[in-house]
Amino acid sequence: MADLPTTFDRPVHIAVIGGTGLGKLEGYTPVASLTPTTPWGKPSSPISILEHNGVPIAFLARHGLHHQFAPHEVPARANIAALRSIGVRCVIAFSAVGSLREEIKPMDFVVPDQVIDRTKGVRPFTFFEGGVVGHVGFADPFDQGLAEVVKRCAAQLQGEGVVLHEKGTIICMGELLLLLLLLLLLCQLS
Repeated sequence: MADLPTTFDRPVHIAVIGGTGLGKLEGYTPVASLTPTTPWGKPSSPISILEHNGVPIAFLARHGLHHQFAPHEVPARANIAALRSIGVRCVIAFSAVGSLREEIKPMDFVVPDQVIDRTKGVRPFTFFEGGVVGHVGFADPFDQGLAEVVKRCAAQLQGEGVVLHEKGTIICMGELLLLLLLLLLLCQLS
């Protein structure tokens, strides 16, 4: 992607953050590669701007292009700030995680609807610092409209081996909750 433009002059409203197992998106046309600098540093990877039917989509590899960032090293605030700086208002994030429920098998997809945080105090989890005071509601941490879009898309793939569980609670033991909190803030600021 070194020969792609390093600027993009249109807003990009949709982003996909790929975790372990999703390092790039196939089937889209790459049109730019951006590396914005934020007050929290650079994102974990360049942001690939891809197009599908003329619609730009941002893709960011959470663990870096070569999977070089362990979960506790991911610059989550820089990632979210970089996406916001290019106009992103909607993020779909993928994570390879386990399940405590037997009916959720490896390779299944879950659209979460709640979060239990077991990481409070482990690392920074807010943009509100340095005299900026803000409160983010957490009763419904996921956007229901976006969840419905994901469910409709998954329903179209049911015959192709895709299994979707339409709700679930994330019990966060690491970097994932920070990402979710920042995504929640991004949605509320939009």
